[in-house]
Amino acid sequence: MEIKKDHDTEKVILETAERLFLEKGFAMTSTVEIAREAGCNQAMVHYYYRSKENLFQSIFEQKLKLLMSSFEETNQKEINFEERLTQIIGSHFEMIRANPKVPFLIFNELITNPSRIDSLKEKMGSRTLSVFMQLQNELQTEIDKGNICQIDMIDLAFSIISLNVMLFLGSPILRIITKMEDAEFESLIEHRKKEHVRIILASLKP
Repeated sequence: MEIKKDHDTEKVILETAERLFLEKGFAMTSTVEIAREAGCNQAMVHYYYRSKENLFQSIFEQKLKLLMSSFEETNQKEINFEERLTQIIGSHFEMIRANPKVPFLIFNELITNPSRIDSLKEKMGSRTLSVFMQLQNELQTEIDKGNICQIDMIDLAFSIISLNVMLFLGSPILRIITKMEDAEFESLIEHRKKEHVRIILASLKP
């Protein structure tokens, strides 16, 4: 019997899979559970996505594309390097803020399944490289002008990622220890976003 494709069903399956992957991890989530939570049968999950691996790759790529799109949008603007860097830090911060469990999932999967790195390179490598190279060229121009200190783009990227990611990785423990209310925590998040920009820009001063 032919199964009719339904965009809503496909979307619900994807959203359900994302929630379960983030809650339980890839290995501990089954297509049977995804189907049950999505309100369909296992055959529908396989019909739309063929396998749990394909489902995971779709979610993984979706998040990366979302992040890259924000970077590309910033790169297309006619603004100076400091403004561009400020917007990039903010875009990365907000991406993690909207998806705070994603870093846990990514780190876990890249450690337990390193082959995912090769898969991501094949699908997103050229797009990522294009954004990276534009920033690298602008960074070198600023260094040559004496506006910022000598620094590699890799070091700068790691500093940004480390600051933004660690805030959200450590926030569950912080909230338990400090017993912060939601309003207090949101205020802290807003403060840290500005502080991360300040720290990065200050580190670049010659």
